[in-house]
Amino acid sequence: MLNLSQRQQRILEVVRKEGFVAIESLAQLFDVTAQTIRSDVNQLSEMSLLRRYHGGVGLSSSVENESYDSRQIKSLNEKRRIAAALVKHIPAQASLFINIGTTTEEIAKALLNHRDLRIITNNLNVARILAANPSFEVIIAGGVVRSRDQGITGEATIDFINQFKVDFGIIGISGIDNDGTLLDFDYREVRVAKAIIQNSRAVFMAADTTKFGRNAMVRLGHVSQIDALFTDRRPDKEMCAILKEADVTLHIADSV
Repeated sequence: MLNLSQRQQRILEVVRKEGFVAIESLAQLFDVTAQTIRSDVNQLSEMSLLRRYHGGVGLSSSVENESYDSRQIKSLNEKRRIAAALVKHIPAQASLFINIGTTTEEIAKALLNHRDLRIITNNLNVARILAANPSFEVIIAGGVVRSRDQGITGEATIDFINQFKVDFGIIGISGIDNDGTLLDFDYREVRVAKAIIQNSRAVFMAADTTKFGRNAMVRLGHVSQIDALFTDRRPDKEMCAILKEADVTLHIADSV
């Protein structure tokens, strides 16, 4: 289970079973101080696996994502490592879809040294970043712009994406359930991501390890629908087995 201590793994199991547990109850259960439990809970909260409440801890929200500003800085080094690993597999003169997300924005930055790419995106931040390379052709999908993160969604976005068939679809994700289900928070964004998957010859997914086991309420699909997963640490053995069975190539970004 990610890079967690045995006690942190057990805390996750208890909270998932009970829904909400008081800090003092966890301290008694594990025979440690409340301060020790708070330290564990803070780490789990930073990884979006649990949520701190007054006096206790519960499951992270499955209905609301963190703010865009918070996601921009969270796991930033890991996202940059993932981006550096992924762009090595994108050749010059390739065509790409790139979807919404702070990880895909780091991928856009890492692509700037490439040449002659054709990129279709529903992310205005990605378009702005990639427009700095004069050899790129950047195409923006139509639709409704979300003010919080400059993402574009809606029926017009899906219709636009369905006009293309590209070499690579590059997508981020909010959560990967333990059975390999891909999860996100916004059904409109999920519908666009599904269109990207359907219209890409190869699908690359970028997800740091905080996304494994994370709750989100909208089902996008399953890891078996992607061709390669780029992450910063090796997932647990159960997830590795799911990826192997689905014939998904796993890429672990280099440490720095």
